[in-house]
Amino acid sequence: MPLYYEDFQAGQQWELGQYQLSEESIIKFARKFDPQYFHIDPVKAKDSIYGGLVASNWQTMAIYMKLIVEGLISRSVSLGSPGIDEIRFFEPVRPGDTLQVRYMVTECRTSNSRPTVGIVHFKGEVYNQAQEPVASVAGTGFFGRKPPEDI
Repeated sequence: MPLYYEDFQAGQQWELGQYQLSEESIIKFARKFDPQYFHIDPVKAKDSIYGGLVASNWQTMAIYMKLIVEGLISRSVSLGSPGIDEIRFFEPVRPGDTLQVRYMVTECRTSNSRPTVGIVHFKGEVYNQAQEPVASVAGTGFFGRKPPEDI
């Protein structure tokens, strides 16, 4: 049974999967999307402010999205999002790190202009295997409301 807007409540949270990064995956992503030397060259990266190879923040966000879709969105009546309000990065992500996502509902309300749509404000947190926060996301999602016969 899919999750509808009515299944979301402020304060609710989900732990949504894990994803481990390899050196190869970091370099492959960065060569295509963010080819800065500290993402693509392990030798030169040793002399960077990071002291070694690190994942692009955009790769971290792509992994965040993958885990959100696999763990929650694919099980819901998601209608998309009007956008992200804030993204923050706290710690570099390195080869071998295993990322996990926590999704927390901060506010819910029904749409004034579209009665079949519910609006869910959320905060997403990305942690590494040591439970250190590496990134956070705050935004809004649209979810379908339950049909009247299902309420």
